[in-house]
Amino acid sequence: MARFVKVGNVGEMESGEMKAVQINGHEVLVARVGNEYYASDNRCPHMGGRLSQGQLQGTIVTCPRHGSQFDLSSGEVVRWLKGSGLLAAVSGALKTPRPLLTFRPKVVGDRILLRT
Repeated sequence: MARFVKVGNVGEMESGEMKAVQINGHEVLVARVGNEYYASDNRCPHMGGRLSQGQLQGTIVTCPRHGSQFDLSSGEVVRWLKGSGLLAAVSGALKTPRPLLTFRPKVVGDRILLRT
């Protein structure tokens, strides 16, 4: 049977805000956009940058390390790396684009929950 873990309360985050939470030893990003909540792996699939330390514009999160961008609503890769040139080409060849693992938060009353 699925178990849900509380990751926050409705209203404790402003729209456009992100935070990292630990669930069973795994770092999860929780973000609020408008009145919706999103959750994903907090580590960028490129080189492990902490996405909660990046930028959020709408549902698009930008990794603070190399500028990769992901849509939190689907995990879709928007941009794999920022920039061009030899470094981007080598880095892109070593790590092919991978989507971000996302989760669907559930709001029950004033609690934000994630399935574990």
